[in-house]
Amino acid sequence: MFAVIRTGGKQYRVEKGSVIRVERLEELEAGKTVKLDDIIMIADGDKSSLGKDVAKATVTAEVLEQTRDKKVLIFKKKRRQNYRRKAGHRQYKTVLRIKDVKAA
Repeated sequence: MFAVIRTGGKQYRVEKGSVIRVERLEELEAGKTVKLDDIIMIADGDKSSLGKDVAKATVTAEVLEQTRDKKVLIFKKKRRQNYRRKAGHRQYKTVLRIKDVKAA
């Protein structure tokens, strides 16, 4: 059984035991349990459910850690103008392990 969930503006295909890195979920320490209820689709074998059929479905996950992603470098340059700017950005991430996927 797997589900497609939406969090942080992105969609993730999850199943029991999978580990995902999502946009930061505020105020959650490692070891806490979080319930993800914005579910788009659930599939079990040949059956799949969409829309109103998944309104009561839940996905439970355990927070493994709060971390930051790899650094992305931003470099701006205008040729022949002696203009160069270099900056970096590291996005905050939450690492989750999916504990359970329930249809309804």
